Amino acid sequence: MGDVTSNIERLLRERIESGEYAPGSQLPSERTLSADLGVGRTTVRLVLGKLTAAGLIEPQHGRGYFVPSGSEKVDASQVLNLDRGKPDALRWQTFGERTIYEKRPWVRLNLVDVRPPGGGERFEHHVVRLFPAAIGIVADDSDRVLMIWRHRFVSDQWGWEFPGGIVDDGEDPKSAVAREVEEETGWRPNEMRSLITYQPMSGMIDSPHSIYFGRGAVYLGEPEVSDEAAEVEWIPRSRIPELLDKNLIVGSGSTIGLLHLLAFGFPQY
Repeated sequence: MGDVTSNIERLLRERIESGEYAPGSQLPSERTLSADLGVGRTTVRLVLGKLTAAGLIEPQHGRGYFVPSGSEKVDASQVLNLDRGKPDALRWQTFGERTIYEKRPWVRLNLVDVRPPGGGERFEHHVVRLFPAAIGIVADDSDRVLMIWRHRFVSDQWGWEFPGGIVDDGEDPKSAVAREVEEETGWRPNEMRSLITYQPMSGMIDSPHSIYFGRGAVYLGEPEVSDEAAEVEWIPRSRIPELLDKNLIVGSGSTIGLLHLLAFGFPQY
């Protein structure tokens, strides 16, 4: 996958630098580029993101990607300076919080007394607070990743996902993710290391997620029988873009984890 992405990036760079995509012109759509280059749209998006970061193209909302004209060309160092600080003018104010429903260790529904930026009126905002979750990506020496096929009744979806679950009170997330991988797959992972943390829906839901990566695992036997029955499989790296393109990935943790691997490569440890 890495070689394919690099080749497509090099080809589009050549088209821009040769003038085939002239300054001020619009690039073909993602769909057109995907068909023209014989790759999935996920690969095209990754390459367009890299070219944007390099200042070779710039996105225009609702229109697509354009090659900057000579006078508008963006300096890559400016594009990559993304930390805008914490201006008070954009900060929400909070005055208090009360719980209206709680069921440990699953969910807590609160009302938070807030005032939005710009001096708007105070009101009570519904906030769902979930307990921390840890997700585990385990890869073997061939860069296959350990995934499970299961049904999620909430969204009525079937798909592949990485093992993971809630971090118990007093439990270290690193230990929790190793436990979840073993319980759900029957494989005991080697050392797991932190890969990325994120919030899946920060406008209304507080749900801290941590993704861990580990290289190698020892097979212990069939996973524990539970209400999370699933099929376990080692998925080749080459099939990851297909899974994403066909919407066969369930859950934000698995999607973010796979995109992180495609964008930055598999950690070599």
